[in-house]
Amino acid sequence: MKIRKNLVVHPILMLGLCLAGSVYVLAAGDPGDQVLEAAGDPARLDYHRAQWDPIHFKPAIDKATDEQCLACHQEIIERRVHTSPAGVKPDQALAWYQTLDTYSGPQDTFHRRHLVDDYANQVMDLHCNTCHQGNDPREEVPEWPGMHDEDFTMRKVVNPNVCLRCHGQFPYKVMNLSGPWEESKDLFGGTCLTCHSSIRTHRHQVTFLKPEGIEQAALKTSDVCYGCHGGRAWYRIAYPYPRHAWEGMPEGTPDWAKGRPTESEARFQVHAAAAETDTAATKPAE
Repeated sequence: MKIRKNLVVHPILMLGLCLAGSVYVLAAGDPGDQVLEAAGDPARLDYHRAQWDPIHFKPAIDKATDEQCLACHQEIIERRVHTSPAGVKPDQALAWYQTLDTYSGPQDTFHRRHLVDDYANQVMDLHCNTCHQGNDPREEVPEWPGMHDEDFTMRKVVNPNVCLRCHGQFPYKVMNLSGPWEESKDLFGGTCLTCHSSIRTHRHQVTFLKPEGIEQAALKTSDVCYGCHGGRAWYRIAYPYPRHAWEGMPEGTPDWAKGRPTESEARFQVHAAAAETDTAATKPAE
């Protein structure tokens, strides 16, 4: 029997064989337990086992702590802003996020601005799994799309709707304002609280924000409000926030609010998170 010397294996078949092998290894060696035992000691892990660890999938990712994530991803906190490819140093340019009064100091990296910077600690309570809800390697392109195989699709590791909550446009038309906040703020004394001390007062009650910190900071500058409602917009649309009921809320629903939910997404609800914590605390040890 002759064997072809230039045997070509289709990449999809090869990927299937690799995945089948990894499933066998996972089942035989139970590396999930090994990875959890080695938490905080990445040196004990090999990349393959770590990549397929249950912590990267549902439901374990929902319970993952920052400490567990940073055991392998500490570099996102230690990384600093570098000189740009064009040769511009961070202290020679003004970053877009430095244009608001709420930010002070030199430029900083994306993850540090959301997790460890002073302002983040004041008004945010973000965690790794607030934005990152797992990462399935089977849904990622093995290389840049379009190079060889177009059968794969590129999936976002972060749901854009999570980012949109704090990086959408300022919906001035919904508020019947004459123009964007920069153009109309003088009509309200430069503060959102001229109206919002009595309108939509049930706000920021989600697990990834610190309501008290936001309200206190907003008394000093409207950039606290505007920063997340148009001032740091990445998108061309506004986020359709749930219309929570508030004391003195008028009857009827305006056209722009029809169809909107009246509660935040389940995994971000404060009372749901509190109830889950209480249940865990009262659960008898096995």
